[in-house]
Amino acid sequence: MKDVAAHARVAVGTVSNVLNHPELVAESTRKRVLDAIAELGFVRNESARQLRGGTSRTLAYVVLDTRNPFFTDVAAGAQQVAEDAGLAMFLCDGGEDPTRQARYLDLLEQQRVEGILITPVDANDPSLAALARRGTPVVVVDRGAGPDRCSVSVDDVLGGDLAASHLLDAGHRRIAFVGGPRSIGQVADRLAGAEQALARAGAEPLTVLETARLDVAEGRRAGERLAGLPAARRPTAAFCANDMLALGLLQQAVRLGLRVPHDLAIVGYDDIEFAAAAAVPLTSVAQPRQLLGRTAAELLLAEARHPKGHVHQQRVFEPELVVRESTSMRRLDGVA
Repeated sequence: MKDVAAHARVAVGTVSNVLNHPELVAESTRKRVLDAIAELGFVRNESARQLRGGTSRTLAYVVLDTRNPFFTDVAAGAQQVAEDAGLAMFLCDGGEDPTRQARYLDLLEQQRVEGILITPVDANDPSLAALARRGTPVVVVDRGAGPDRCSVSVDDVLGGDLAASHLLDAGHRRIAFVGGPRSIGQVADRLAGAEQALARAGAEPLTVLETARLDVAEGRRAGERLAGLPAARRPTAAFCANDMLALGLLQQAVRLGLRVPHDLAIVGYDDIEFAAAAAVPLTSVAQPRQLLGRTAAELLLAEARHPKGHVHQQRVFEPELVVRESTSMRRLDGVA
């Protein structure tokens, strides 16, 4: 930095301001310093700066499963906020595995990230509160949290109700729920919402096909199980806990010769980009994915930059049903 300062004919403090607070430096001076940095090939020693300041210029997002495009869309919203604040963002794949998630949280704390966004396996994981107590702000994403931390989420009980009500309105009375494990809060809430809608309508209880994961392969396996049920009690419609399961179920249904939606109507959840592009465009419960990410990152930075007097917020958004060809709005009056 001394070499850069001498080359640009400014004080070392001015170089520091250009790197850390460029808005404080006149444009002509800032350009002269940046030209000197380029000419000399200067690279900031971020590790040294981190040791002095106590935090790195990074945020992190620990997601449930990076194979689900829902989470990469959420991450894109968060990343825009990070970039606008001059920060980088790490994306870590928790893989729906509490042990793997815990390893990432330990590593990120050691790296002194400025804050952590997380879609946790368990929103009540005590390690999240421990991180905050030790000075690393945490915001829970796509899941509600208690008053001791910020969170952004969608009303998944309402989302499940919307999906099941749509199928009931189309005349279906035998409906399956595909999703799991139930220990994941979003799965439990979406199932609860669907059960609520069926109870209100006086319909038969859901046929629950629990899955080990929330991916396409598990959706295919659920399709095999559903097709193997006796015709007299086989569901005519399925609500899947996310779009990845729904796409797998759709693939297997088509492979087995079932017509969608005539033999089996399917509703997914998240409304990822692939939902509309499926062979039979998928009806889905949409979440505002990038808005979730942006809001979460804004809350995280507010807490990280101004911890004193920070008031935790629990922001809840409403889902929206997007109807496509995988469900039928015709009345199925002949369905028992």
